[in-house]
Amino acid sequence: MRVALDTNILVYAEGVNDVAMQQVALDLIRRLPVGETVLPAQTLGELFNVLVRKGGLAPANARTRLLTWSDTYSVVETSTSVIFGGADLATDHSFGIWDAVIVSAAAEAGCRLLLSEDLQDGFTWHGVTIVNPFAPSPNVLLGAALTEGGG
Repeated sequence: MRVALDTNILVYAEGVNDVAMQQVALDLIRRLPVGETVLPAQTLGELFNVLVRKGGLAPANARTRLLTWSDTYSVVETSTSVIFGGADLATDHSFGIWDAVIVSAAAEAGCRLLLSEDLQDGFTWHGVTIVNPFAPSPNVLLGAALTEGGG
């Protein structure tokens, strides 16, 4: 099962904003199947911004962190079809455009899940279901993806 990661998952994994959540995010990521986990390109841009502005990293160090993420996971490009899918989602469901682009990229990559703490938990669009991996009640689909990852 293909899974996409939203920026907030990467931010937690980097230890920015909430150091207590870092280990939770890292444990989650380690349990996902590497070959089936993707990063929308938009998330890398957002991560760079957070690492520099909130994390206090020099831009060169933030860029190195992005390279590490993109060396580990496939990156879904922000193509014209992803932008127009995001615009449709923003128009029809009142998403912000950049969040919608992330959802659209996940759909374009054939993902079944988009893991995000910030987006609408349970919302499904073009086969992609947004799941908050930190919700108190575990999601069945997420449980299946984690099992596939070697649980």
